[in-house]
Amino acid sequence: MKTILRIDTVSEHDAFYHHENLHPLVSVINFNGRTPEMYASRMNFGFYAIYLKDVKCGDMKYGRHTYDYQDRTLVFVAPGQIINVDINTDYKPQGYALMFHPDLIRGTALGKHMDDYSFFSYESKEALHLSEKERKIVLDCFEKIKYELELGTDKHSRKLIASNIELFLNYCSRFFDRQFITRIDVNKDTLEKFEDLLNQYFQSDKPQTIGLPAVAYCAEQLHLSPNYFGDLIKKETGKTAIEYIRLKVMDLAKEKVLSPDKSISEIAFELGFKYPQHFTRLFKKTTGLAPQDYRSPN
Repeated sequence: MKTILRIDTVSEHDAFYHHENLHPLVSVINFNGRTPEMYASRMNFGFYAIYLKDVKCGDMKYGRHTYDYQDRTLVFVAPGQIINVDINTDYKPQGYALMFHPDLIRGTALGKHMDDYSFFSYESKEALHLSEKERKIVLDCFEKIKYELELGTDKHSRKLIASNIELFLNYCSRFFDRQFITRIDVNKDTLEKFEDLLNQYFQSDKPQTIGLPAVAYCAEQLHLSPNYFGDLIKKETGKTAIEYIRLKVMDLAKEKVLSPDKSISEIAFELGFKYPQHFTRLFKKTTGLAPQDYRSPN
């Protein structure tokens, strides 16, 4: 197994690229051909990192998945994620990077809803591809953060830096929404595959052997990360992935309940519920009637 290079702090990352560190918890780098201290094929950061790649200089991976980054592409890395970088020792990085440690945003407005930015858990083909105008907005955000770093630290610095990082991430959320919209055909294809996957799932013995289909299972079968899959389904249908699955289950349940051949408990187990009472509770919540009352309304 290849050794993992662990870089825990922003300062260590700056030193890795021979960049002057202006703040121990946050940094903006213009790589401009900077050569790293050493070449590592696997890296693990203790901070958030966002790379704006202006040229393709290697294949970045999460696990076995190759990152789909091209010119003007943003790559998001969360603390603790393992990154594989396949590069030649003569490569010269081009582009920019923003790094910030979780301690920087702890207790700030950004820190309280950092989990909302689900794209930090996206994978390979789910990277953010920027238009030229979007790239300029990203660089403007980086420039504002850099300006604060060059001013030196005062009582306003942390709040202003965190606010500018939040502004940047909010723009990224907008850009990802645009990317979802511009990939309508791909999204519809994924939705159709999701529907087919659920149909095949319930036509097999998986509900009895595995249980109800989980979002993570469906995402894996469709070769997407759970967060990207969930966001895509939400934007296409207005429902979360788990809501979509539950509605599918209830549609099947209504048909089965109307047939007197099986008991409510048998139907529950057939659909993948571990306990019949859980099925009854969800059925009543969805239809307003208990399964037995739905079967015999009079």
